[in-house]
Amino acid sequence: MSIHADDAAAAPLRSDQQIEDRVRALVGRAIKRQWWMLFLDGEDRQLDTLVPIEGYPLEPDEAAVASFTALASMLMEEYDAKQVIFVWERRADEIVSPCDAAWARAMADACRDRRIFVRAQLISHRNGVRWLAVDDYAKELLVT
Repeated sequence: MSIHADDAAAAPLRSDQQIEDRVRALVGRAIKRQWWMLFLDGEDRQLDTLVPIEGYPLEPDEAAVASFTALASMLMEEYDAKQVIFVWERRADEIVSPCDAAWARAMADACRDRRIFVRAQLISHRNGVRWLAVDDYAKELLVT
């Protein structure tokens, strides 16, 4: 399922479920390892720019996080976006891995430091799309 840009712009994304449904329609199941950015305006409408970044590193490092955060900031300014949604596409199951959590945590922290409002983070996995809750990445994952 896909959605036309005009339809996407006309329907505000005010709930978590609406965001998850939109990501499912646009990104869907994982095909390869890439990171996506979707942008929202001040009225929660999706802007027509959807940015995939192919082959992000397995684990975040300072340089990659700084580069991705700078890119998000630059694009938000260019498109007058007020919010960004990150989607972590990788061909694995829906379980949040330590690498997923590390990336989500690193980007959330870096964006907060730069005053970038991250509306949501999701995972595109081999079976569909999963919401990435703050609890999934805000704390250190315990290994038993």
